Amino acid sequence: MTPGPTTRTSRATAKAGETHIGLVRRARRMHRGLAAAHTDAHCELDFTTPLELLVATVLSAQTTDVTVNRVTPTLFAHYPDAAAYAGADRTEMEELLRPTGFYRAKTNSVISLGQALVEKFGGEVPGRLTDLVTLPGVGRKTANVVLGNAFGIPGITADTHFMRLSQRWQWTASTDPVTSTDVRFSL
Repeated sequence: MTPGPTTRTSRATAKAGETHIGLVRRARRMHRGLAAAHTDAHCELDFTTPLELLVATVLSAQTTDVTVNRVTPTLFAHYPDAAAYAGADRTEMEELLRPTGFYRAKTNSVISLGQALVEKFGGEVPGRLTDLVTLPGVGRKTANVVLGNAFGIPGITADTHFMRLSQRWQWTASTDPVTSTDVRFSL
């Protein structure tokens, strides 16, 4: 018989004898401490709609949020909805995205993203992880950014830094944020 969640010792912890409940309590204490220390934590990308955040997040790869925030006001003015992105002139968009770096690939992603949103979701950004990750240029990290900041749906944006801290705090021993199944608690 498999032990219940309150008696199971998590594989995530390296602390000898720490129970699942102990791990959850420790994680919650850390969460409260981080929330108190960083009361101003927020998304650094400027946006007013889920579509704007989705596009800005796709553009943020390999560049700074400051650079994305300089580019997006003009981009959002030119392309107010998914249909506008889907029908965008590639050369014009490339010029707008040039400062972000990798502008050709990002242009392809944003145009394809607009097309997929129009074809699959009626031009609306879906509010589910399973739907978001089907979109071009959108992985779990981007999807969780959009869900958390545009829809208020909590999720963990697991990147290299998060994984490093999770291992340091002994929340997990995994090195793969996507397939990890050894973290068994929620805050």
